[in-house]
Amino acid sequence: MFAIPGKPPVTLTPAAVDQIARLMARESAAGFRIGVKKGGCAGMEYTMEVAAEAGPMDIVVEEGAARVLIAPMAQMFLLGTEIDYEVGLLESGFKFRNPNVVEACGCGESIKFRDMPEG
Repeated sequence: MFAIPGKPPVTLTPAAVDQIARLMARESAAGFRIGVKKGGCAGMEYTMEVAAEAGPMDIVVEEGAARVLIAPMAQMFLLGTEIDYEVGLLESGFKFRNPNVVEACGCGESIKFRDMPEG
């Protein structure tokens, strides 16, 4: 597990807490799992899904009624990330402010991490 003792690996803005809590309530979910997977033009993409239960290796971050489950493969990539939820005229969605990202594609959906080998 990748974490700094006494400090959550990710932080949530009040808007993210509200949106995650709404999604969890709507789906009667135990949490909101975030992860990363290979894909996109920059190499990696964030994944998000409501989860029926926490996995045995998930890191759990709770704030208010929101519970974020960080998938094992994503833990080292998400340390220090702030998760926000922004509402705009044309689009609304979760925004990840991640200090580990060194490159992102123009659409903002795909990222490259500092530790990811060239391929």
